[in-house]
Amino acid sequence: MFVDEAEILVKAGDGGKGCVSFRREKFVPKGGPDGGDGGDGGSVIFLADQSKDTLLDFAGKHHWKARSGTMGLGKKMAGEDGGDLIIPVPCGTLIYDLEHGILLADMDEDKKQITVVKGGKGGRGNTYFKGPTNQAPRFAEPGTLGQERKLRLELKLIADIGLVGMPNAGKSTLLRAISAARPKVADYPFTTLDPQLGIAELDNERRMVIADIPGLIEGAHNGAGLGVDFLKHIERTKAIVHLLDLFPTDGSDPAENYRKIRKELEAFSPLLGQKDEIIAANKLDLASDDAALKKLRKKLPGRHILPISGVSHQGLNVLLEQIWSRLHPAPV
Repeated sequence: MFVDEAEILVKAGDGGKGCVSFRREKFVPKGGPDGGDGGDGGSVIFLADQSKDTLLDFAGKHHWKARSGTMGLGKKMAGEDGGDLIIPVPCGTLIYDLEHGILLADMDEDKKQITVVKGGKGGRGNTYFKGPTNQAPRFAEPGTLGQERKLRLELKLIADIGLVGMPNAGKSTLLRAISAARPKVADYPFTTLDPQLGIAELDNERRMVIADIPGLIEGAHNGAGLGVDFLKHIERTKAIVHLLDLFPTDGSDPAENYRKIRKELEAFSPLLGQKDEIIAANKLDLASDDAALKKLRKKLPGRHILPISGVSHQGLNVLLEQIWSRLHPAPV
């Protein structure tokens, strides 16, 4: 199950109470105070973990609490610290303070850490308060409370390239052809229900992460179809590959489909609308001649369109090289 949003409550551990104690030892009258300090409460720390790809861990657990410190003991023995609670999240997770609506952290790198709430300090035992004017203090400090916060977690996948297009444009087939990813492929719309990541390797030293986003339809930015829930996952990408079906089964016009998707990208986010774009005309294997490709190029003048086939692998090497050159442009 792919989960990319969650709201949780995090609570750091409270500090333990300081101890009120007096030394009791044979042949030592009036031994004096010997109460130890309370232990510190644990903090709550988020850790970016590249082995995770969903926020599923938070779907059924909304309260996360670190352990509190224990009370101090006699003989000047300090209480045990609570220990930090470390919560792993996928790389690309955004952590927001829900109450104030501010971004606390972008967990965009593996092993990145952030402390979102700090544990309380342990109270000082009565030993600390002994002085010339009070040689037998009968009080100690209570520990301070650990911080508490309501958080909203939002996952935005980290990929170099995002595949966009109408349902059944062949995005999943293309991802299977250029990577080891195995998204579902079928001859009906919306076979991809969750974003899929694949790693395309051109050679031993050149590799790139590609995200297949569920198909978009007109009105996606207003909630139509599935795409609105996943458009955010391509906001981080450096470029997009806009996949067009040369022979749509519904009889629609590929050029008009292109314009519709462009409109949805721009309406959802100006950032998406400005991203570098590669246009690929898919399903070349169904063409008996180049009439459909010529017609598409005529309707989209000034745009470079790469003909490919995810099924027969035609043009895929050219496409991958084109993607690589956009990600790593040659120095001028």
